[in-house]
Amino acid sequence: MYSEWARRPLLAAAWIALALTAANRAHAAANTASSRQNAPVAHVADQAIRVVTPDGDGTLPLYADRNIDAAQPGVTRVFIIVHGTLRNAGQYFATGQQVLAAAGAEATRSMIVAPQFLTTRDLHAFPMPESTLAWSEAGWKAGAPARRPAQVSSFAALDALLEHFDDGQRYPALSSVTVIGHSAGAQVVQRYAVAGRAGEALARDGIHVRYVVANPSSYLYFDDERPVSRGVFRHVDTQACPSAVEWKYGMADPPAYVGSQDAAQIEARYAKRDVVYLLGMEDVDPRKHFIDRSCAAMAQGPFRLARGLAYFDYLQRRHPAGLNQRVVEVPGAGHDARRMLTSACGMAVLFDGRVPSSCPGEREMPSR
Repeated sequence: MYSEWARRPLLAAAWIALALTAANRAHAAANTASSRQNAPVAHVADQAIRVVTPDGDGTLPLYADRNIDAAQPGVTRVFIIVHGTLRNAGQYFATGQQVLAAAGAEATRSMIVAPQFLTTRDLHAFPMPESTLAWSEAGWKAGAPARRPAQVSSFAALDALLEHFDDGQRYPALSSVTVIGHSAGAQVVQRYAVAGRAGEALARDGIHVRYVVANPSSYLYFDDERPVSRGVFRHVDTQACPSAVEWKYGMADPPAYVGSQDAAQIEARYAKRDVVYLLGMEDVDPRKHFIDRSCAAMAQGPFRLARGLAYFDYLQRRHPAGLNQRVVEVPGAGHDARRMLTSACGMAVLFDGRVPSSCPGEREMPSR
C-alpha cells in the first residue's frame, strides 16, 4: 500500500491528467464548432427573389412551401423564418413546415418562407448564378454589405423579402407577416426589428408585421448600461471591453444601412413595433450551441435565458410607457427551434392565440 506521502504525487498527477483531458476536449470541441461554422452549406435553396437596392442588385435564395412567383389569393399569413449560424435554411424551413402541421386549418391559409444568407465559401462549393448574394460569415448576422455581387445589406435583402409580400395582386388576402429568428437567426431578426425599413409600408397597406426573437446569443443595446443582476444595470467598462457598445451589441459604428438613420428615432420606432421575445426556460448552458462568449456578449448575461430576460427589463426601464413588446418563456425547451416554435407557447405567439398560463412572462400579445 502507498503511504500518505507517496499518494500525494500520484493524486496531483491524476488531477493534472484530468485537467489536461478536459482542456483537450474543450479545445477539440471549439475546433469542431469552428469547422462547422466555416464549412460550406450542405444545400442551397431552390427558389430565389430579386433584391434591388440603391447599392446594387442581387438574388436571395429561399425555400418556400408555395411558388414564390405565383399569385397566392388564399394566403392570409406569411411566416419568414431565418436560419441559424450554420445557414441551414432547409432545416429551418422543415421546422416551419412542422409549425404548419400543428396549426390545423390555419395551415391552408399560411405560407412558410426560409431565406438563405450564403457566404462566399458557399459560392465556391456550388455552381450558382453570378447574381447570388453572399456575405462574410459574420456579416450577414449584423446587416453588413454583401461581399458579392454588390454591397447589399442583409437587412436590405430582408426589406426586399417583406416588400415582395406587399403586393395586393399577388397576395390580396394577406393580413400578417411574422419574421421569426432562432439562435443566430434571432440576432438578425432582433437587429432588423430595430433598423428594418419595410415594416411601415406593409402596415400602411393593412399588413401587420410581428418579429419573434427566440434564444439569440445577444441583443442590441441603445446605451452603455448592462445588467449586473436581475433588474439592476450599471455602465459597462468600455476600457476593458470597448466592443460592448459597438455594433452589433451597441449603437457605435453601425453598418451603413443603420448609420444612415437617426439613432433616437430608431429606438422610438422599435419600442412601438410588435416584438415577442420567445425564451426557452432550459436554454441556460453557458457554453454550448455556438453561444457568443465574447466580453460584449458576456456583459449581457451568462447564458441566453438570462440575457433575454435582462434585455426585456432594460427595455421596460427605458420605455415605461408605450412599449409594444412582450416576453414569453417556454417551459421544458432549451436551445431547440422546433420545440420552441411548436410548443403551446410558441403556437399561441405565432397564431395570435391566448398564451397558456404555463408560459411565464408578459403573456398578452402586443396590440395590432
